[in-house]
Amino acid sequence: MNANTGKALKGRSLLKIDDLSEKEIIYLLDLADHLKERKKRQVYGNSLQHKNIALIFEKPSTRTRSAGMIAAFDEGAGAEYMDANDLHLGKKESVKDSARVLGRMYDGILFRGFKQETAEVLAKHAGIPVWNGLTDDEHPTQTLADLMTAREYFHGLKGLKFVYLGDGRNNVCLSLMMGCAQMGMDFVDCTPPELVPAAQIITKAREIAAKRGCSLEISHDPKTAVKGAHVIYTDVWVSMGEEKKAADRLKLLRPYQVNMELMRATGRLKNDGVIFLHCLPAFHNNDTSVTAQCGALEVTDDVFEAPFSKVFEQAENRLHTIKAVMVATLTGGGQ
Repeated sequence: MNANTGKALKGRSLLKIDDLSEKEIIYLLDLADHLKERKKRQVYGNSLQHKNIALIFEKPSTRTRSAGMIAAFDEGAGAEYMDANDLHLGKKESVKDSARVLGRMYDGILFRGFKQETAEVLAKHAGIPVWNGLTDDEHPTQTLADLMTAREYFHGLKGLKFVYLGDGRNNVCLSLMMGCAQMGMDFVDCTPPELVPAAQIITKAREIAAKRGCSLEISHDPKTAVKGAHVIYTDVWVSMGEEKKAADRLKLLRPYQVNMELMRATGRLKNDGVIFLHCLPAFHNNDTSVTAQCGALEVTDDVFEAPFSKVFEQAENRLHTIKAVMVATLTGGGQ
């Protein structure tokens, strides 16, 4: 790991994945690898000792909350979880004023909420690092975990083909698009025409991809899109806050379901040359009220439970990458 890169990250926020250069992403992934290996040996650090971290969640989460809490504790920090009912954030008190209060009491903020603007205002006025654990527009901490998981399996990232199927303009897809471009990975956003990202986002991602010698493609044909893919990725079809659109979204996205036929269409299944990823939660079986009525949605159970599915390794890597972000931005990477 490059010590100068770590020092350059100290004191910085992570609001979107393109806040990071290729070198900085590699640094964070290397640090996450180190922290993961150390944790498996039950060796814990104290790089965040006497620091306090606020977890501010307007949206609930299993993985982000657990990862944030454990990441802080593993490195000696205290962590306080606060949901929308615990704060006056943007209600009785402006986000700006809340940020200035929190910044005098905490050393870092992990924010998970709706508006990207809220994360940006927090970062501008708190005077401490703010990490985006999800907004409607961005999900950079998820992208780091996704890249880490792909790199663990393929022992590198540059030159891989990464295909996302589903809602092609949601926060997960947009952050992945930028992250893959930055790392020299060919990215295909396979989505209905109605869910294509805004033109300026596509243009920006393609400019980054061109500099890194890779490509960004928008496709509406799943079987063509996945040919030769190393990574197949999907997400829930109805994001939080869009529940009223569920019926229309399910009808629109049925052709984009990830199933065994689609995995075979990659041409890489027999050689263990493809993996399946999903940021979770996933509607893949009959264990929820939704799937009990509709059956599997974005992914079938046989794909989700297959050996090539790395979704739980991916979920674990949320912990190690969030920990790496905390350590790097609060200490400059010091162990």
